[in-house]
Amino acid sequence: MKAENSVRLVDVWVGVRDPRQAKKVEHPLVELLVVAVCAVLSGADTFVAVEVWGKEKLDWLRKYLKLESGIPCHDTFGRVFAAIDPDEFGAAFLRWVGQVVPTLTNGEVVAIDGKTSRRSGKVGGTPLHLVSAFAAQAGLVLGQRATAAKSNEKTAIPELLATLALEGCIVTIDAMGTQPNIAQAIRDRGADYVLAVKDNQPTLAASIEDFVSAFEAAPGKTPHQFHEVVEKDHGRLEVRRCHVFGQIDCLHAPERWPDLKSFAMVTSERTIKGQTSVDRRFYVSSLLPDAQRMNDAVRRHWRVENSLHWCMDVVFGDDQMRARTDHAAQNFAVLRQFVLNLLRLAPVKRKGGLKVQRLIAATSDAFRAELLGLV
Repeated sequence: MKAENSVRLVDVWVGVRDPRQAKKVEHPLVELLVVAVCAVLSGADTFVAVEVWGKEKLDWLRKYLKLESGIPCHDTFGRVFAAIDPDEFGAAFLRWVGQVVPTLTNGEVVAIDGKTSRRSGKVGGTPLHLVSAFAAQAGLVLGQRATAAKSNEKTAIPELLATLALEGCIVTIDAMGTQPNIAQAIRDRGADYVLAVKDNQPTLAASIEDFVSAFEAAPGKTPHQFHEVVEKDHGRLEVRRCHVFGQIDCLHAPERWPDLKSFAMVTSERTIKGQTSVDRRFYVSSLLPDAQRMNDAVRRHWRVENSLHWCMDVVFGDDQMRARTDHAAQNFAVLRQFVLNLLRLAPVKRKGGLKVQRLIAATSDAFRAELLGLV
């Protein structure tokens, strides 16, 4: 399969070894993976659906693939995805991203966040937890690392950061990743950090709270920057206020945080159907004090919830996927992120959301070929 951007779909999987015994291979690995990509792009969310779609579209697929033995059964898809080395599969994803994703612009926000695939674990076992790097403005997944549980994000995040080109970016992470070694890893990649501070860093959080209390008692006496954003959408009113301070010597052990230059308080006031809620969050950052830039970085970080996690659940049925054998859940989750990127990199945008795009891909050979770079 030849892509317009010179990255052929069959070449994406170079470096992924076939885990099966060579004498027993009836369906070549690359062909099996390409069929899976095409099927997921067209709305298939399970291995059964991948098989059904492939058999229905066999004539179309044979325009680009030999498929001498036809379409594998769903059990074969499941066994192969379970056996593929997830490190090799993830590395193939990273290579592809490096070739097709536009270079991140200076100041682009890269949100690091984790998501649990709730039905991916066996009874009594631990479900898959995938930590992903998400380019907030482009809406694209840059890479991912799997962990056994959310508590292991502290280990997965540095490993993920080491694989990414982040020069000039702003990396945002929720409180679980607010660790000095992670801040250093971000700086080592040439990026700035904005890290949420909660109870996981209790003395740091307490020192920020003490400073903010003094500031609120006499705001005119404390140098600071302020920025406010008001957003209205479908009956929801949100006012986000950001106060940024540069008095890092007032914090507990500021020397622990590499290149620390500012800290912030972001207050979000939401009104929905007459009910108002207020949420306050604290952050530390290597950015110079700049309230507008900080407010924007925090806002873009939370786009990962709607633009990635929500899409994985609602559009791709991630939480309903019951692939529980070996590496099947992790590899299929990466495949879904691959397809998400394909949809968002579409050369010609169509009306409707991602669900509609998948519906069109399922029914239109021309649109599907366009997304895959075949025309």
